[in-house]
Amino acid sequence: MSDPAARAAALLKDHRASIDRLDAILVYTLAERFKHTQSVGRLKAEHDLPPSDPARESQQIERLERLAREADLDPEFARKFLNFVIAEVIRHHESYQA
Repeated sequence: MSDPAARAAALLKDHRASIDRLDAILVYTLAERFKHTQSVGRLKAEHDLPPSDPARESQQIERLERLAREADLDPEFARKFLNFVIAEVIRHHESYQA
């Protein structure tokens, strides 16, 4: 393929296909994660445990930031992402406590 525009279009198509596959992996991974955190929430509710565990959350944020650095991903982005996920998990846990 000697046409630079055609080559660029082919590369773009390949990158987008990879992105689409990775997006699917992310969605299914998040779904699996939330299945486990919902089980944790029900267990906490059954045993009258608080919906949030700040010590665990802090450890997880530190762990994810470390993993992000190892993976060459912005650790601040990883922290923001995990904080978003944690907030959703706590919301679920609180709903089981009601």
